[in-house]
Amino acid sequence: MTETEEVLEIDTQDDLSLVKRMQEGRDQITAEIRKVIIGQEDIIDELLIALFAGGHCLVTGVPGLAKTLLIKTVADILQVDFSRIQFTPDLMPADVVGSEIVEEENGKRALKFVKGPIFTNILLADEINRTPPKTQSSLLEAMEERQVTAAGVTYPMSAPFFVLATQNPIELEGTYPLPEAQLDRFMFKIELGYLSEEDEMKVVSTTTQTNDTALAHPLSGEDILEFQRIARQVPAAEAVIRYAVRLVHASRPQSDTAPQFIKDWVSWGGGIRASQNLILAGKVRALLLGRYNVSYGDVRALAPSVLRHRILLNFHAEAERVTTDQVIKRLLDEVPEPTADI
Repeated sequence: MTETEEVLEIDTQDDLSLVKRMQEGRDQITAEIRKVIIGQEDIIDELLIALFAGGHCLVTGVPGLAKTLLIKTVADILQVDFSRIQFTPDLMPADVVGSEIVEEENGKRALKFVKGPIFTNILLADEINRTPPKTQSSLLEAMEERQVTAAGVTYPMSAPFFVLATQNPIELEGTYPLPEAQLDRFMFKIELGYLSEEDEMKVVSTTTQTNDTALAHPLSGEDILEFQRIARQVPAAEAVIRYAVRLVHASRPQSDTAPQFIKDWVSWGGGIRASQNLILAGKVRALLLGRYNVSYGDVRALAPSVLRHRILLNFHAEAERVTTDQVIKRLLDEVPEPTADI
């Protein structure tokens, strides 16, 4: 079956109305974000795709590019609970997930679990790479299984639940690289670049005068959950899924299908979550663009953000000053789309 032969699965009036609501919600959120954030249109689009797909995001950029402000603005716009944790070297796991305290009631003492800031809908993990791996690992269970286990008791997270993390890529002092297991739990790694001269002019102008911006709240947590549900109903042709899987397979130097430049420059490639995220995020992107099936173009457009934190370069690539994005671009150029007979 080719991508043009896929059967439409979103066909009831309720489903079509929900898709329209998703598209309108995206436009409304974007309009509100632009009251605060200048430029970065592509970054905003990818962040909303991740939210509508139910994925976590790692936002990377040099200081002063409004990483924290962008995430905080999104949380302010949505009608959901929000917590922020400033990650520091002395932060402990109990500061994230919570801890047990002794509580006295009716003359009896008992242990009571006090939930930490992770029990929220949107968690801003600010400068996540400034805390040691022991504390970073406290997020793993919540990010993957939407639950936290403490003292043998499992506590479910509220839905929806997102971890939106920031990190500074240029500082090494006082930072701890995120382990691959943690990186793999982020759907996207989004990189913020410098603004254009005109956009920077607007930022300087608006931030150096009195500006009391009131934000509307067009969507609720229930809306986000409905968007996540409808996105999973979008069909993806077998050929498109195969293309996503082949891209990820080709990123692994151990694979027989890996190009020679992957074997030369890459130590470790994407895992199965990369394939899953390419298709799931592609479904959301298709809906937001007014289509009801995933295309090869969706996979190609999302590949950099899905793969850049899952491809680990070796010292040969570093010596030749090869970047992960360059590897991904070449991968997209060399891995062909499946033909009808493959």
